[in-house]
Amino acid sequence: MLETLLDGLSASSIANSSNLTDYFATQLASLSPLQVIVALIAGLAAGLIIALVYRVTYRGVMYSPTFTTTLLMMTLITTPVVMVIKSNISLSLGMVGALSIVRFRTAVKDPMDTAYLFWALTMGILLGTELWMISLVTVIGISLILLGLSFFKFHNPNVYLLVLHYEEEVEYAIESELKRSVKQRKLRSKTVTRAGAEMTIECRLEQNHDIVSRMLNIEGVHDATLVACQTEAGL
Repeated sequence: MLETLLDGLSASSIANSSNLTDYFATQLASLSPLQVIVALIAGLAAGLIIALVYRVTYRGVMYSPTFTTTLLMMTLITTPVVMVIKSNISLSLGMVGALSIVRFRTAVKDPMDTAYLFWALTMGILLGTELWMISLVTVIGISLILLGLSFFKFHNPNVYLLVLHYEEEVEYAIESELKRSVKQRKLRSKTVTRAGAEMTIECRLEQNHDIVSRMLNIEGVHDATLVACQTEAGL
C-alpha cells in the first residue's frame, strides 16, 4: 500500500512539474525575458532624455521634479504594456476595455506639459512594438527641435496686473493717466470700502514702462503694484 501511495505521489509530482513547465513555456513563447529587459533599458534611456529635455527647456515659475519622474515612469510603464498587447490579442481587448473606464483627474496647468506626456507615451508605444530605429529617430529629432525652439524668444505680450489702492475721489485722475500711458487695458476688479478703493487692471505695457511711478505721482493713490501674469487669450 505504501508503494502504491509513493507511486501516486510520484506520478502527481511529474504531472505538476510538466504542467509548470508547460505554463512557463507558454508564457515565454511570445516574449523572452531578454526582450523585456532590453525594452525596459531602452525605455529608461528614452525617459531620461525626455526628462532632461523638459528640465532644460522649462520656462515656467515652479519647476516640478515629480512631473519629470512621471515622464520617465510613463515611458517605462507603457513599454511592457504595449509588448503584452502586441503578443496577445485577447489580452489586448480586455486591457483596452479596462483602460476605457479609467478617468484621470489631474489638471495640467501648462499645455506644453501635455505635449511631453504624449511624447513619453509615444516613446513607450514605439519601444513596446520594438521599432528601434523609429524610436531613436523620434527621440533625437523631437529633442533637437525642442532644444532649438528654447533658444528662440517668441513675442511676449507683456501682460501685467496693475493693483491700485486709492481714495475714491482721484479715480478720474487715474483713468486719465491710464489713457495716456496704457493703450490696451481691461478692468478686472474694483472694490470700494469706507477706507478707500482697490482696482485691478489688466494691461499690456512696453518694457521698462514706469507705470507704477506715474500712479504714485497722483495725489490720493496710496500704493501701486505691478504683477506679471500669463494669459492664454490675452487682451
